[in-house]
Amino acid sequence: MTIDEVIELIRAKFQKELNPVQEMVLREVWQGETYSKIASASHYGEHYLRNTASSLWQLLSGIFNTTITKANFRSTLESRSLSADEQQLIAEFSCKQALATPLEFPSGPVPIASPFYIERPPIEELAYQEIVKPGSIIRIKAPRKMGKSSLMLRILERAVSIGYRSVTLDFQQAEEAVFENLDKFLRWFCANVSRQLQLKSLLDDYWDEDMGSKVSCTIYFQAYLLKETDRPLVLALNEVNAVFEYPKIAQEFLPLLRSWYEESKRIDSLKKLRLIVLHSTEIYVPLKLSQSPFNVGLPLELTDFTKAQVIALARLHGLNWTDGPEADRLLAMVGGHPYLVRLALYQICQGNLTLDRLLQEAPTIGGIYKDHLRSLWAILQEHPELLTALKQAVVAQSKVQLEPILAYKLDSMGLVQLDGNECSFSCELYRQYFSSQNLG
Repeated sequence: MTIDEVIELIRAKFQKELNPVQEMVLREVWQGETYSKIASASHYGEHYLRNTASSLWQLLSGIFNTTITKANFRSTLESRSLSADEQQLIAEFSCKQALATPLEFPSGPVPIASPFYIERPPIEELAYQEIVKPGSIIRIKAPRKMGKSSLMLRILERAVSIGYRSVTLDFQQAEEAVFENLDKFLRWFCANVSRQLQLKSLLDDYWDEDMGSKVSCTIYFQAYLLKETDRPLVLALNEVNAVFEYPKIAQEFLPLLRSWYEESKRIDSLKKLRLIVLHSTEIYVPLKLSQSPFNVGLPLELTDFTKAQVIALARLHGLNWTDGPEADRLLAMVGGHPYLVRLALYQICQGNLTLDRLLQEAPTIGGIYKDHLRSLWAILQEHPELLTALKQAVVAQSKVQLEPILAYKLDSMGLVQLDGNECSFSCELYRQYFSSQNLG
């Protein structure tokens, strides 16, 4: 048997896909790699990989009715062939998967029921463990279209499945007038939470001008919103970095969230509250460490897809990229960016173009990424200081040191990746496209 046949047989036996980490472990161990080397190359914890492998050896031992370990994995299975029944089982499962998986155009968060959501272990499991802790905060950081909202949906779905209530606020939907002053902002905040909980808005009953907006907001949550439910409430705050653009609001609102987290240790009503905070970049509003909600709770930073994850996603699209260079070539262009990878696979599977043509046209205005690139270009044109900073990266053709706030903003757009005080283009697609533009 080959390693591909082993993996296909596991999938067929258990009628489900292996996750990318499981497949990576099997392939690397088959090649004789140690757990420590796999951990170092993949950036997963060695203990986590050992636990994953242990579960796999149990699965394989059950399938083949003999003890399978890391030491005898390849030697035991390479010497045997698939039986006729096993070959038929694999063929039936592959056919079933192809028929049951209609293609999805990648747009917005990946739906809960979608088979095209690729887990990035151990992120999901860490989030599920954290959300049940009283007063917890989960902080999810990544540029746009990296999967923050898709992960948020799954955390909320898990919370609702165990009886929690949930509310989601997207600060990008707030009108400019909402940010005129703190009082208006906090009243908007409370009113929206009330509406989603299907509770009457009783702001005037709890708002006290003499005590101030922050105290009034806290009392509104403690004495009304949280008191009205006997279940934990998960409050997901999407694109919090939109608040960063209003420093006076941010310098009051963010410490307020931090104070709720700290007060939950002693106030029972606040123990019901769990916060999920999504943001695209580091905070660049001056805050004392003791006031920032960005140095407490569980931090989750979403990264690019690995090669194993791209291969797994390709398989879901009906493509076998296991042994060829296709995954490497796509990664070389888009750097594993989840949205860019999914769009490429969708277009290839639709028969609209080949991988060769896709890669050739990718950084041009005629390529499949034209709308994505045009939207980034439009944002840059509205902010000349960002254009100037990006030009430095183009001229440098390697890592360059930029003014911190400008670097953070370019990072939040996904255009660059930060490495200490230096940054560089996050993928070849952006480097080629913006090198061809007139950056002024």
